[in-house]
Amino acid sequence: MRGLIAVLVLLAATAAGAQESPDIRTAIFAGGCFWCMEPPYDKLDGVLETTSGYSGGHVKNPSYEQVSAGGTGHAEVVRVKYDANKVSYAQLLEVFWRNVDPLDAGGQFCDRGDQYRSAIFYGNEAEKKLAEASRKRVAAQLGVKIVTGIVPASAFYPAEEYHQNYYQRNPVRYKFYRYRCGRDKRLDELWGK
Repeated sequence: MRGLIAVLVLLAATAAGAQESPDIRTAIFAGGCFWCMEPPYDKLDGVLETTSGYSGGHVKNPSYEQVSAGGTGHAEVVRVKYDANKVSYAQLLEVFWRNVDPLDAGGQFCDRGDQYRSAIFYGNEAEKKLAEASRKRVAAQLGVKIVTGIVPASAFYPAEEYHQNYYQRNPVRYKFYRYRCGRDKRLDELWGK
C-alpha cells in the first residue's frame, strides 16, 4: 500500500510540475469590455486560454455589479494564458494595441468610466520594458500622446461564469453589442482594416 501511495504522490507531483512549465505564462490586459478582448487572443496560435475578470482595484473578490458601477478601482480585464514557445509577449502587445483606443482616457468606445480604461498589467521588468517600448512605437505611429496605462500586475479575480466566452455562447447578442458600441468603426479609424 505504501508503494502505491508513493507512486501516486510522485505522479501528482510530476503532473503539477508539468503544468508549471516556465514556458506557460500569463498576461493581463484591460481594453474596455472584456467580452471584446477575448476573441483576438483566442485566435492567436499559442494562446491556451483567455479568462475575463477584474484587476487593478482595492476590493477583494468584486462582482460585476460592483466593478461596472465604478468605485472599486478595478478594470475589466482579460487574462491570457499562453505558450511562450509559440507566441511572444511582444506579439500579445501588438494584438492589444490593435484592439483598443489608446487615445481615450474616459473608457473604451461606448463603455465609459475608469473600470473600462485601457491598461497593460506587467508581471516583471522585462514585460514592463516591452510594454513601454511598444507604447512609444504606437505614439510615434499615431503622432499623439497615448493615455493607456502600464502598471504592475495585481490580484486577478475571474468574472462570473456567464461572462466567460460570452462571444461564443451568445454570438448574436455579442455582435449586436459590439456593433452598437462602435468598437470596430473606431478601430478601423485608428488602425485601418
